[in-house]
Order: sequence, then structure tokens, then C-alpha cells
Amino acid sequence: MNILVTGGAGYIGSHAVRQLCEAGHEVVVLDSLVTGHREAVPDEVPFYQYDLAQTGPITELLVKHQVDGVMHFAALALVGESVRQPLMYYANNTAGAVSLLTAMKNAGVKKFVFSSTAATYGEPNETPIYETTAQTPINPYGRSKWFTEQMLYDEAHADPMFALTIFRYFNVAGATTDGTIGEAHDVETHLIPNILFAAMGKKDKISVFGTDYQTPDGTCIRDYVHVDDLVNAHLSAMTALTPGDVRVYNLGSGNGYSVREILDAAKIVIQHEIPTEYVDRRKGDPTVLLANSDKAKRELGWNPKYTDMKEIIETAWRWHISHPNGFAK
Repeated sequence: MNILVTGGAGYIGSHAVRQLCEAGHEVVVLDSLVTGHREAVPDEVPFYQYDLAQTGPITELLVKHQVDGVMHFAALALVGESVRQPLMYYANNTAGAVSLLTAMKNAGVKKFVFSSTAATYGEPNETPIYETTAQTPINPYGRSKWFTEQMLYDEAHADPMFALTIFRYFNVAGATTDGTIGEAHDVETHLIPNILFAAMGKKDKISVFGTDYQTPDGTCIRDYVHVDDLVNAHLSAMTALTPGDVRVYNLGSGNGYSVREILDAAKIVIQHEIPTEYVDRRKGDPTVLLANSDKAKRELGWNPKYTDMKEIIETAWRWHISHPNGFAK
């Protein structure tokens, strides 16, 4: 298939490009490079530095490359930033998706795999979280993705040939096993890379927010899935789509890891202590967030390969220790 990957120079998108190429698909990448890295995209892959709002140019590239389907990863994804600048998130994440879908409609492209988020669930009242769990996002980032989901449902209702898969991600981590691409954000908010930065001396210490939660060790529990496992589900979904499909899946490992457990696993991988401080809880941090991903396993035959936190951290460590400045020269 000919696949357009939006956000293909970003963390998850670049791993999708790698797997699609290895599977024999023809890949085209669109990325604004606001948060992505051109170096993450192989030189042989056609690359377009476009903003999602450029409906006309996107239509032209879809036609030029005879694109069969779109994997849409391009998004702004910092919760705190979304609270400070909500209009920027609605413009990029929601209005940008409208522009992309309009270009697809103009070009006659009917297959769409959408990168959504568990943030659409807000602070859920049940765990594990199912696809049917109520969606009550509590910040502009989560709402921008939820609004996009609603728009996609409406388009699928209006066009019986449109085929759609929505993936709601939990915590994504790790890197390719060869250490050539990985997580490289200008502002890093994710726990595992920040732990590794503290181990490398790029940060003074890692802060653990709250030790008095109702969990076995008092710290929050989260669901982590390896980036390559996550991407593998997208490939399965794209090839499985048929006209009229509307599919929604959670993507998580189903394994809950506490902050202390992740710290302990990291210490084993890097074989030395990590500077750590224990501070008060952050407002709005749920005690446990755990995905039920049985539907993806059942319908897509998805079986995550990385089930041990140490293995996930090993791949991330390999990337960070060999690229201490990310993709910078």
C-alpha cells in the first residue's frame, strides 16, 4: 500500500515509517518539524514539510503519490501547554485534522488510522479502562483529540466508503532495538526518559510526585507499551480496514507499573543509583491508569512483544546513551 504518515518525523511516527518500510509499503511523510526531526526520516522516503492547515498542497501530494491510506500522528501533545495555549491545540489538533480529512476527501483517500489518546477518558471512574469507558477529558489536549474523534464519527456516518480506526494510547516508551531512532523532545515530560536523563547527568534528579497513594508501594501506577508494539497495531489496523469500518481500540500493555517499580527497573538496567527526590502529589494525578486492550488483541491479533519493563527501558537506554543530544549533530 501507499501510506501517508503525518508526524512521521516525530517519536511514534518515525517508528511507524520504519516498520512500514520494512513491511514493503511505499511511505510518504508529512511533518511541520515544529516538534519532529528531519533526521528521523530515512533519506529515501519522500518528505514534505507542510502544516496540517495546507489543505491544497496536501491534496496534491495525496494524488501525486496515489496514497491508499493515512496514518495520522501529527499533533501537539503537552497537557500543560494546552492549558496555557488552548487555541493553539484546537487549531493544530482539531482544525488540522479537518484540513487533512478535507484533503483526503478531495483526493478520494478513504482509509484513516488516527492517533488519539487515553487523555480523552480524563479521570476515569473505573480501572482497567475499556473502549466503552466514559470519555470526559479534563484539559484542552484531551478535548482536542476527543473533538477530532467526534468529527471522524460524523464523517464515517456521512461517507459509507470511509474506513476508520481510532487508537487511544496509554504511556508509550522505548526505542528501536538498534538504537538508531528514539524519543527526542525539546521539552521532555515523560517519566522514563527523565529518569534516564537523571542517570546521565542531564538532570540533577528525578522527582517522584506522591508516595501516599493507595497502591502497594504508595506511588502512582501507569500502563506502559513499547513504541514498536504500539506501531505494530497500526500496521495491522491499516491492512484490516474495509469500507465502512469504524473501529476503536485502547493500546496499552495491560501491565501496571508504579513509579518506584520503574525506578528500580532502570537501576537494574543502568547498574547504578539514580538521584531521586520524593515530593508532594501533583493535582489531578489519578492513582491508577490501566488499559484493557483485549479488543485489539482479539480483532487485530495484536500481541505486544515487550512485556517486561526492564526490556522497554533497555531499548530507551540504548537510544539515549548513543544519542545524548537526541538528533542534534
